[in-house]
This record gives sequence, structure tokens and C-alpha cells, in this order.
Amino acid sequence: MIKRKADFRKETRTEMRGGTGTVKFERVWERDTEMKSKARLFSKLILEPGVSIGWHVHENEEEIFLILEGRAKVSDNGREEILETGDTIITQSGEGHSVACYGDQTLVLLAAIVPY
Repeated sequence: MIKRKADFRKETRTEMRGGTGTVKFERVWERDTEMKSKARLFSKLILEPGVSIGWHVHENEEEIFLILEGRAKVSDNGREEILETGDTIITQSGEGHSVACYGDQTLVLLAAIVPY
């Protein structure tokens, strides 16, 4: 199945997980209707400077971020790091994380959440 970028469903979430600003979502593949796997999210997330997703813990699933553009300040179980284009982070069950756009460039990341 092929899907064109123009066909990605777009949505926004304000103050996501207690973060700041508005996160833009581009739903690359939709759960249940397009993906047959157990994945519950496969989306491109766009965070402008000053935008963040607040700290949260995952249970019985893992979330993977791949930085496509820009820089991210992440908290990986309380350890803060700066990630750059091409870097990735995985948060597994019982672990927590947060992510913020770092710097003046828009942060674009690919996010996947897969239940165990």
C-alpha cells in the first residue's frame, strides 16, 4: 500500500502531556484502518521552537522517536540529553521520557508506539 504525504491526516495537541505549546501530528499510518499490526501510533510530530511534550511513563508498550530534522532536548528516565538529526530514543515499559524542541529550528520526529 502506498500513501502520499498529502494524504496524511493532520491534527494538533496543545500542552501535550503537560508540555508547552502545540504539537502538530501528521498521521503517516492510521491504527486499525490501515495498519494491521498492534502499533497504536506511527506519526510524524512537528514541534516549533518552545514546544514540548511533557514527562510521561509508558506501560506495556514502547515508544520510539527518530529525529528527522532539528534538535531535541529529551529526558530519558531523568537523564537529559540533546539529540540531533538521525539520533533515536526508545522508551520501554515502565520507563518515562519527555521531549522539547531545542534551538531555533523546527523539530521533526517520527514516532511509533508499539504495545507488548
